[in-house]
Amino acid sequence: MPITSNRSTPPRLTGSTRPQPLHRARHLRWMLRATVAKLNPLHLWHNPVLLVAEVATAVGLLGNVVGQHHAATYDWVIATTFLVTLMLATFAEAYAEARGKAWADVLRRTKTAAQCKLLQADGATRLVDVASLRRHDRVVVTAGETIPGDGTVIAGVGSVDESTITGESAPVLKQCQDVVNGGTILASDQLVIELSELPHETFVDRMITLMEGGQRERTPHETALTALMSGMSAVFVVVVMTLVALSRYDGIHSFTVPTAIGLLVCLIPLPAASLLSATSIGAMHRASSARIMLKHRRAVEAAADVNTLILDKTGTLTLGNRTATEFLPLPGITRQQLAEAALWASNDDTTPEGRSTVALAQAVLARPNPGAGHGTPIPFSPETRMSGVDLDDGRKIRKGAVSVIQTLMTSPSEELDTQAGLVSRDGSTPLAVAVDDRIYGLIRLKDLVKSGLQERFSQLRAMGIRTVMATGDNRITASVIAAEAGVDTFMAEAKPRDKIRLIVQEQAAGRCVAMAGDGTDDVPALEQADVGLAMNTGSRGAKEISDMVDLDSNPAKFLDMVIIGRQWATTRGALLVFSVVSAVAKTVAAAPAWLGGVQEPWPALAGAHAAGAGGALLSVLIFNALSIPALIPVALRGIKMRSGPPSQILLRNLWHWGVLGMAAAFAGIWLIEQALSLMGLW
Repeated sequence: MPITSNRSTPPRLTGSTRPQPLHRARHLRWMLRATVAKLNPLHLWHNPVLLVAEVATAVGLLGNVVGQHHAATYDWVIATTFLVTLMLATFAEAYAEARGKAWADVLRRTKTAAQCKLLQADGATRLVDVASLRRHDRVVVTAGETIPGDGTVIAGVGSVDESTITGESAPVLKQCQDVVNGGTILASDQLVIELSELPHETFVDRMITLMEGGQRERTPHETALTALMSGMSAVFVVVVMTLVALSRYDGIHSFTVPTAIGLLVCLIPLPAASLLSATSIGAMHRASSARIMLKHRRAVEAAADVNTLILDKTGTLTLGNRTATEFLPLPGITRQQLAEAALWASNDDTTPEGRSTVALAQAVLARPNPGAGHGTPIPFSPETRMSGVDLDDGRKIRKGAVSVIQTLMTSPSEELDTQAGLVSRDGSTPLAVAVDDRIYGLIRLKDLVKSGLQERFSQLRAMGIRTVMATGDNRITASVIAAEAGVDTFMAEAKPRDKIRLIVQEQAAGRCVAMAGDGTDDVPALEQADVGLAMNTGSRGAKEISDMVDLDSNPAKFLDMVIIGRQWATTRGALLVFSVVSAVAKTVAAAPAWLGGVQEPWPALAGAHAAGAGGALLSVLIFNALSIPALIPVALRGIKMRSGPPSQILLRNLWHWGVLGMAAAFAGIWLIEQALSLMGLW
């Protein structure tokens, strides 16, 4: 299939969302209990870095207890600082999980409606339990009532308060064909809603499950990062134990156990390890605020790695309701003859195109049904791209793509190709109608491209992501839609198997592929892709098989997922860089305590510190402890993203957060030393 290029200049990319506040007393109590409960070694087994810190803290405290007859006050102060540091690390995890629970409770409180008004066939309403509702039930919601489930507005206009989901306080106007979510509140007027999901399978329910289970599910990147930090911690354990052994071998006992444990606690990447849960909870919240329903957290992580985004056209890039707007008969055929043939070919076609063709033909013929006769209908299929009927009088009527109808003819019509080209050039889709071996003419179908796509696709391009439109339309129509939507390339006359073939080719080239679609024919491609994004207005099969569902049915929303995914990965990387670089700075700042007395030149270095070698070590440990809660807001909010490929983002992080880690460590330790000296505590 041909692929054609279409590029434009990318704009700058910025944006962030605000996290949900944590304020309820019971959440605070749960958080404090969890901080202590997480000290259980069985719980810390999933986070080896915290486990190493706990073992080191236990060794320090136990050493003081066993050797209390000669344990100095300094040793107890250092050991207590170890314990506080460890509890702050578990507090960071507990805070993130409590935040997730608090947000889940906020969402759960939106599901307070026990009853709702069910619209019956006779137009009357009756109160029923929300739990008894089924898909395709129609409910009437009036101002002040909670919408009982996800669905589509079929009548009425009203403002809906979606603040519990999106955080936006301004109500959103909803009208016919708009999608609404269960748990939101109708602020004004009245709506009639046809439910698309069961009450316990709504967006709110899925997000509650995801947030409450978020701390238990680890993504592949998190697992790899945990393994990396565990390996670093193991190396530091060996290094510290070697230093202790060497100092004992030389007969110099200034490298005490508290000093050795202090070195270990400062070297291991404790801040990054303790904030993994916080970065995860923050990413989930940003995804829901973008009105994207996730099936699992791995989808967010995979979105960050996407190189190619393949998009279906109808219902994804366009509004999806292609409407028959005009009959264009060929010479020798009247408009009424073409309309009657189109009506026969479309009478059993239940697609939007078929229904609109029937409506247009009925208006032209001024009668509701086709002429006399009976036949065997030929249903529309994405593979055949054609529908029709075999009449009992022997006539065979077909309606479908121009290229398909031409192949059925003994002598293809040049006039048909000319007319089809004219229709395609204005972005419309031509369908040909033939009776037996004669082509009667064309049906013009018109579909509108969704607004705001060009700018968003330019931003994706700036982030190194190529967009490809795959459509069953002919090449001319596809090129017009591709230019209007702003995609990089397009594939014309694509069948479902062609989309799969394109995805496999991209994956074989080492690219991570995302697929955005809405129809049943997109299901195989959504399943084959590394990341599947379904439109909320799409088929149930597409929504079930995909990794995420955009509640606004806007494919450009994938940009939000890329930003959230890369922001998540960037934040974790930045915290790790900060931890490692600040560890180097902490090691240098407390060098008098680490090395004092081991070699002759080192004692002189102690005089450079206002509080001496012991004060330097204590200052370093205090800074190490305080850095963990200080970084919690960063982990939850995420780092502000800018446009650019992942390699540039990585280098930018290494530089910015490396410099910040070094500067913050030296400045913070110096200020703590001065404070200890001024207060006379050392």
